[in-house]
Amino acid sequence: MLTSELVQLVLLFGSGSIFFLFVVLGIVLKVTTTPFPKIVRHKDEQFYRDPNTGENRRFPSLDDEPTLQLSVIVPAFDEEKRLPIMLDECVEYLETRAKAKKDFTYEVIVVSDGSRDRTVEVALEYAKKLGTDKLRVLALVENRGKGGAVRMGMLSSRGRFLLFADADGATKFPDYGKLEQSMTQLSGDDWHRDALAIGSRAHLEQDATAKRTLFRTILMHGFHLLVWTFAVKRVRDTQCGFKLLTRSAARKLFLVMHVERWAFDVELLFIAQSYRMPIEEIAVNWTEIEGSKLTPFWSWLQMGRDLMLIWFRYAIGAWQLKREHSN
Repeated sequence: MLTSELVQLVLLFGSGSIFFLFVVLGIVLKVTTTPFPKIVRHKDEQFYRDPNTGENRRFPSLDDEPTLQLSVIVPAFDEEKRLPIMLDECVEYLETRAKAKKDFTYEVIVVSDGSRDRTVEVALEYAKKLGTDKLRVLALVENRGKGGAVRMGMLSSRGRFLLFADADGATKFPDYGKLEQSMTQLSGDDWHRDALAIGSRAHLEQDATAKRTLFRTILMHGFHLLVWTFAVKRVRDTQCGFKLLTRSAARKLFLVMHVERWAFDVELLFIAQSYRMPIEEIAVNWTEIEGSKLTPFWSWLQMGRDLMLIWFRYAIGAWQLKREHSN
């Protein structure tokens, strides 16, 4: 009898302690965080360099009216080796489209996320060859994380439709055509409407699981469970780095988004889902490329922590959505 009562007291005390800790954490987060992110931009990040003239020119703003059909944002951190392969495929596809269809205009913005190697120099070589009307380099002064790099590229873009694509070239660029077709159906080719067409590797999960170690498979399924439980229920693959947005959607999402590292995709889709924006997953070709910056255990652990905090912060109002923008 004594043992049973002792167990009940321990359980009661334990659950009460957990509840108390959550209350304290909620108060601390509400007091110490701002409901909307403060986007700080270094003065040097407001300009891009024309390698042919040596001039520094100011980037446009996402708030401006679009002047191109498509902006491609490529976040890159220490990608001097993998970036040329991706850009060769990307530019070849875009140039072929532009020659076949005169009203198809594009730009590529390579965002160097505080790279320590020759990423900026490599990207500038492409800008010199193509011209800065087609390719610009945004060199961030400090490393912000992939989400921060994507955000800064989006804020500097001119396109009606905005695509971010990983610098490793894991997703084959001709699959953009699939996303474009989906976006036309979702938005009616109107950039004023909110919509997202996102690449998905969910159809490859069975083959990928067969090649992974048991430990990585457990981590992957655990992360997917946390995403479904705390954040996004309508998307099977939140992490594929190949996502297309209308300019209207980008304006609403990237000005509200807080997370700037690996879990930024989850918050982005969480906000889009909260705004009831149309989202469609499109199966894309994907190949694992050597040189990933994602470390299997610590990166997944960080993402798991971040996505639970995403849910918690929005739930207690420490972070807020600009509901006046929702549909």
